Amino acid sequence: MMFCSFITLSACTTSSELPLAHRIANATPAVSVTARGETAPVGTANADAADDPAIWRNAADPAASLIVGTDKKAGLYDYGLDGKTRDLIDSGRVNNVDLKDGVTIHGHAGILVVASDRNDLAAAKLALFRLDPATAKLTALGEREGALGEAYGLCLGRDANGVSAYIVLKDGTINQIALDLNGATPTGRTVRTIKLATQSEGCAVDDRSGRLYVAEEDAGLWRVDAGSTTPVLIAAADGSNIVADAEGVALAPMGASDGYVLVSSQGDNAEVAYRISDDSYAGRFRIADGAVGGAEETDGIDLMLGDFGPAYPGGLFVAQDGHNAAAAQNFKLVAWDDIMKALGL
Repeated sequence: MMFCSFITLSACTTSSELPLAHRIANATPAVSVTARGETAPVGTANADAADDPAIWRNAADPAASLIVGTDKKAGLYDYGLDGKTRDLIDSGRVNNVDLKDGVTIHGHAGILVVASDRNDLAAAKLALFRLDPATAKLTALGEREGALGEAYGLCLGRDANGVSAYIVLKDGTINQIALDLNGATPTGRTVRTIKLATQSEGCAVDDRSGRLYVAEEDAGLWRVDAGSTTPVLIAAADGSNIVADAEGVALAPMGASDGYVLVSSQGDNAEVAYRISDDSYAGRFRIADGAVGGAEETDGIDLMLGDFGPAYPGGLFVAQDGHNAAAAQNFKLVAWDDIMKALGL
C-alpha cells in the first residue's frame, strides 16, 4: 500500500484519478469524429449497464446488418442499423460478447454468438447463442464452463481447427477454449492459458495470424502470438496515448497482414489506433457530439470493414457510450471512412 504526505500527494495520484480536463490536456491530442447513428438505450436505467457490442454484416443486404450488445445486468440486445431493438434475450449478467458467421452448429452453418457469463462470480462460464439473420432473434444454445473466477472479457478466434472462445477473467487470466458445437449441448476444451498481472477485459483475435490482443486496464495493450503464452506490451497506459483504463479492443484487418488494432482509452474518452504490421502508433480520436451525442467512458468497441449501406459504406465502428445524456447507456455507430479521414490514414 502506498502512503502519501500532503506535499507528495500529486505524485501518488494515478492518471485515472485526475480530473478529466487534466487527463485530456496531458494526453496526446485526439481528432474528433461524430456518430451517424445510435442504438436505443438498454433497459437498465440509472446504472452502468451497456458494455460490449459485436457486429454481424449481412453481405447480401448490408443495410440489414445487425449489432448484438450486452446489458450486463439483464442480457443480450439485438439492434438493426437504424438503432431499433430487434430482440432481447434474458440471459442475466453477461459482460462481453463476440460472434462469428459460417460456424457449423448442429450440422448447419450459422451465426454463433458467445458472451462471458458472470451470473456466478466464482465460476466463469461461456453463454452460447445462435443468431437468426432472417428474424434477428437470438436462441440460447447452452453454457460451457470457462474457469474458476469472475468472467469479464470475451472474444472469438477461428483457425483451421475451428472456433475458439477466449475468456478473460477479471484477475487477468485468459483461457482459450476450443469449442465443439456438434452435440446437443456445446462442449469445449482449454488449449491455452495466458496470465496478465492485473484486471483485464477487452480482447480481439486476428484470424489471419492467430494473434490475440488484450487490454489490461491499468497497464495497456498487449499482444500474444499464436501458440504463445508470453504477452508483449504494445502500448502502456501511461497517460499519453492510452489514459487508464484501457478497455475495449477491435481490429481493422487490411490485406494479408496489415491494418489497425484499436483500443478504448477510457480515462480521457478517446480511441487509439496502432498499426498491426509493426505495433506503431497511428492516431487518436474522440466521438464528439453531432447529429447524435458523443461517447464518453467507453467500455466495449467493435469494428467491421466492408459495405454497410449508404451511411456506412467503408465499415462500421460501434462504441459503448457510458453517458448517454439523460437516458440509459447505449451504443454509438460511426462510419469507418470518417475515422480514416480524420486520422489521415
